Amino acid sequence: AHILHLSFVFVLLYCNDIFPTSTSYRAVVEIVSGDSRIFSGERLSLRCIIPDPYQASWDYLWFRGSVQLPQTGEIFQLWNANVKESGKYYCQGKKETDVGSIKTLRSLPYEIHVDGGFAILQLAKRSVLVGDALDLKCRLRGNAPVHQTILYRDGIQVMVQSGSSLNFHLPHVTLEDEGRYSCRVSWDLSRRTHSVMSVPTLVNILDNAQLGRNKMNLICHVQYNAPAPAPPVNYYFYKNNNLLGPATSLNHMHVNKASGWYSCRAKVPKLDIVRWSEPRSFGEVTGA
Repeated sequence: AHILHLSFVFVLLYCNDIFPTSTSYRAVVEIVSGDSRIFSGERLSLRCIIPDPYQASWDYLWFRGSVQLPQTGEIFQLWNANVKESGKYYCQGKKETDVGSIKTLRSLPYEIHVDGGFAILQLAKRSVLVGDALDLKCRLRGNAPVHQTILYRDGIQVMVQSGSSLNFHLPHVTLEDEGRYSCRVSWDLSRRTHSVMSVPTLVNILDNAQLGRNKMNLICHVQYNAPAPAPPVNYYFYKNNNLLGPATSLNHMHVNKASGWYSCRAKVPKLDIVRWSEPRSFGEVTGA
């Protein structure tokens, strides 16, 4: 009996030494419905993606900050969002094997802001290049008869619009357009003027000259034909199968020059369409 006990301990240590408890895959969080900024009481859905080429069966762990959440499915739902549920969300893949649990790398954070106010400033993209257009929308809780909308940058008035339009368009932006933007919406009701203002949100303006010689531009070319208004496309960029950043509406990304295998993924969430590019090598790389 004593010999059998020693043999069992030896085999257990041997197996733990051979079989790792984690993989090189990094989970990816993407938004399925809703927006990264929503009003309290609204709903939002996130999906956890495991870039496993073998398509193994995974369980899913969800986190807000460092706290693990009770949800365990591929889809994470906020049904009736509360302001306290704002934060950075992560997911992680997990599967049980004969030698124990194996986990993926935790995803990059996807930040959610639940606003308890009455106005939210939504951005088509948080970072734009000098010369590009900046599009913003001041979203209002409810259906008030809006008669004026004002856009601010760092507390200074930038644009005033009369009428019911809540959209702002700034063509050909410069570095001076960078800052924290907010909007104010006004309407008349019961012989009184009501006015609400959004929380400021940061907009970054990038200059091509700032990219420097140590940067390169990754471009994801996609053939996408859909009747107007076409659902938006989300782009993801990878190096050696590791995600380089959160989903973006831009089909290009500036990254540091480094040897490796680069690829991109395009997804139309509303149509549940996903396409991957073939990996492209840069610099001195080995393997496939």
